[in-house]
Amino acid sequence: MNWRWPRPARPLPPSVLASQAFRGRLNRIYLLYALCFAVFVGTMLALEHIGLPKKWIGFIFLAAPVVIYAAIGIVCRTSDPTEYYVAGRRVPAVYNGMATAADWMSAASYIGLAGTLYLSGYDGLAFVLGWTGGYCLIALLIAPYLRKFGQFTLPDFIGARYGSQPVRAIAVGATVLCSFVYVVAQIYGVGLITTRLTGVASFEIGVFLGLGGVLVCSFLGGMRAVTWTQVAQYVVLVIAYLVPVVWLGLKQTGNPLPPLAYAAQLEQVAQAERKLKDDPREREVITLLAARADELTGKLLDVPAALAEDRAAAEREVKALMAANAPLRHVQAAERRLAALQRDPAQIAADWARERRITEERAHPLAGMPEHARPFAGNPDGTEAERHAFDDSRRNFLALVFCLMLGTAALPHILTRYYTTPSVREARESVTWSLLFIVVLYLSAPALAVLVKFEVFTVLVGTPFDQLPAWIGNWARVDPTLMSATDINGDGLLQLGEMRIGGDIIVLAMPEIAGLPFVISGMVAAGGLAAALSTADGLLLTISNALSHDLYYKMIDPNASSASRVLISKVLLLAVALAAAFVAAQKPGDILFLVSAAFSLAAAAFFPALVLGVFWRRANAAGAAAGMLAGLLVTLYYMTITQSWMRGVFHVERPVELWWGIQPTSAGVFGVPVGLATIVLVSLLTRRPPAPSDEWVDHVRYPGVHHDG
Repeated sequence: MNWRWPRPARPLPPSVLASQAFRGRLNRIYLLYALCFAVFVGTMLALEHIGLPKKWIGFIFLAAPVVIYAAIGIVCRTSDPTEYYVAGRRVPAVYNGMATAADWMSAASYIGLAGTLYLSGYDGLAFVLGWTGGYCLIALLIAPYLRKFGQFTLPDFIGARYGSQPVRAIAVGATVLCSFVYVVAQIYGVGLITTRLTGVASFEIGVFLGLGGVLVCSFLGGMRAVTWTQVAQYVVLVIAYLVPVVWLGLKQTGNPLPPLAYAAQLEQVAQAERKLKDDPREREVITLLAARADELTGKLLDVPAALAEDRAAAEREVKALMAANAPLRHVQAAERRLAALQRDPAQIAADWARERRITEERAHPLAGMPEHARPFAGNPDGTEAERHAFDDSRRNFLALVFCLMLGTAALPHILTRYYTTPSVREARESVTWSLLFIVVLYLSAPALAVLVKFEVFTVLVGTPFDQLPAWIGNWARVDPTLMSATDINGDGLLQLGEMRIGGDIIVLAMPEIAGLPFVISGMVAAGGLAAALSTADGLLLTISNALSHDLYYKMIDPNASSASRVLISKVLLLAVALAAAFVAAQKPGDILFLVSAAFSLAAAAFFPALVLGVFWRRANAAGAAAGMLAGLLVTLYYMTITQSWMRGVFHVERPVELWWGIQPTSAGVFGVPVGLATIVLVSLLTRRPPAPSDEWVDHVRYPGVHHDG
């Protein structure tokens, strides 16, 4: 018998023991944090039950999480460049996945996705497919190579790969542009939430109140503070999103699982849609809306005459009300209408044109919304116009998926997260964790849209106007373009066509629509605030780091001290945040357009240069510079000539001409192939790049290192 004593276990290295202790401490901290949040929500439910005013509930849900995030920011404050830029490269994969998911769960995902699915039905699934597919591209094509390189920013990677300061400068400019557009959308979302929770009279004040929450973490501790704050924010936003969806699913179907509730209610929504289409009162509203659109068309044919007539009518109304000793609120409302007609005629004409467009869209069955389960608009077997509409809808669906996938794989603030893991292996694992944490919410968004639509179609529609819930008036005061209800046919009952609801408030208003306690509304708003703050923090840090590290340190003053680099980054972060808040206060467009624009810009500017830079050694600096500029300029040009807000900014007067019917949200579908072709063509026509340094090959390890073609 060959028997031996078992060998004693070899002791683990001190670094491994320290890493395990660090992870264990993180597990305990965030488990306790999640339990405290649950207790906090339960306490608020009890306080609401005994009569705590809604205004105070909203304020507490706004202030309490921000205080926690501020405390994390203060504890994690640092001036060390490695900690400030990449959190010391010691974030475990699972926590980096949570932080990335929070960074990703922007106002668009949290607030806008379910609203888009509500308004667009099947077409809104392009966002789910595109955003999720983009993470597969990150895992396969980009994240491991970025982590192997081991620097601080995306322009670092591009500048070193192509060995060119001009290419680095172009990358910095593209990073600032697409991140700034994206951060404006987040601060706009923060303004909506802050205005609704605090009850401040002005949306602009809400924007700048929310800005303090954005700055409190990123300004103090950079990526270190932002990372651990984002983990805390993910816990809040995922609980806040799932609880009301589960609650509403149980209420309507008896099933708490969102995908199963979605399947159960989709057919019920289809039945409600058929009923509304056959409702004679809905058809009457459609006729009146069409007449209103025709009236606006007539006004736009002769703006001065129409304006003079409207002013005279408004003056007569004010005099009549005053003569009849009408209630003061009626007189003040008439005076406001008269004052609105004293503005610049060009601005009034633009408002009429916008109102006509919106009215024409609503002058259709289901208030202009498509049937929820119908794939694409039109009919492939119908008339020529219906076939054309079907082809356009399908083409735009695929174009949007394309732009969102490639844009996700090229967003600087997402790619920077993969510099923070301890190793290449954990960078790849963190992509998997990110997908898992994101899918939890993405499987719930379609269910939320269907559950809310069922509630609106079957409960809210048909309610007398004098019995409408208070949330309609509350949201109308925040922004009338997001919520309004007008008795168009004068029957005293709300029809679907008489209600205008913006996609940006579907999630935030969902608890009130479903009749849930106001605490749930506060919790959902706190989740939306966490989503917007987490992404805004990451974006602001990306912009300031690109300017301070890549522009100032790498190009202007390579001898700058670590302390001065971090200080400059903080100053730039504050300046960019104030600029973004100012732009957001102008309401430049809905959240989803701003976010889609950022994805198209990122895809066109970065994706070809990144992928060819990793997989094709023949790509050179001249090709990268030409390709990045060409892709970016084509995308910007198409947005400028087709998107209404940008046309106004750049005073584009000529009629809108869509290329192959593609909407401006998918402008990157033109920029990406142009950029890709330009890099290939210019690289082949110019000098072959020098052999990469040993350091570069050791870091990046080209998959095609032996293929120079």
